[in-house]
Amino acid sequence: MFSKRMVMIVGAIVLIVVNVIVLSVNSKRPVPSTGIGKFTISIVSPFQEIVSDSINFVKGIWKHYFLLISVSEENARLNHSLKQAEEKNNRLKEVELSHDRLKKLFEFKETLYKRVVAAEVIGRDPSPWFKTVIINKGSREGVERGMPVVIPEGIAGLVTDVSKTYAKILLVVDQNSAVDALIQRNRARGIIKGEPSGRLLLQYVQRKHDIHVGDVVVSSGLDGAYPKGIRIGYVHEVDRPDSGIFQQLAVTPYADFEKLEEVLVVLDPPEKPEIQEP
Repeated sequence: MFSKRMVMIVGAIVLIVVNVIVLSVNSKRPVPSTGIGKFTISIVSPFQEIVSDSINFVKGIWKHYFLLISVSEENARLNHSLKQAEEKNNRLKEVELSHDRLKKLFEFKETLYKRVVAAEVIGRDPSPWFKTVIINKGSREGVERGMPVVIPEGIAGLVTDVSKTYAKILLVVDQNSAVDALIQRNRARGIIKGEPSGRLLLQYVQRKHDIHVGDVVVSSGLDGAYPKGIRIGYVHEVDRPDSGIFQQLAVTPYADFEKLEEVLVVLDPPEKPEIQEP
């Protein structure tokens, strides 16, 4: 009924099971080693070693798996903490930069001897042809159309439209802007006009005036819009034609209008120049 091979396999399994039981019993009570015991050990021990190694291997994999899970969770937690720290550091950096700008702005305010209101730039015209910005102060704070807007670097622009809580500023670099200006060194007078490139031109300066690259340009106060003596920029190029009565000067503004964030609106009207009666 059973083949010899099957009988031998079953017998071997029975022998191994019996020997395992014998070894287990004998391990609880020491007995003198006999020939049968030695034979049993030599047969069963390799199988026990294989089983033991397999169990230890599975335990090791299981332990390693949970260790990896733990490390992964710890790594995720640390990454989250790092991102929070970086975000907090960035916010603190922004607060520090804002504090420095406002400190500079209010130090400049003390030199004006005029009533001003500080405002924050909250929007700008996306068009490359117009240079205007929106500030978060309006008629509620006393801002009116035509008021000059300044920054520590000099003139920023002029208020053109006002609502209750907002105002629109035409920057001095806009091509529709015009400022009556002086060369600070020799008082040569001209008109500052904006360009789409963000540069300025000082036009209608008489050829008789000796203008140097680096000369400072300031507001004259004669246009009735801007206070007198506020910086505008410096001359970086002089175009003196061979004919004609005027020379044209390219002026670089001191302010970087692409980075404009806070401004001062001058609430007091500029002092009108005295006109001498003949």
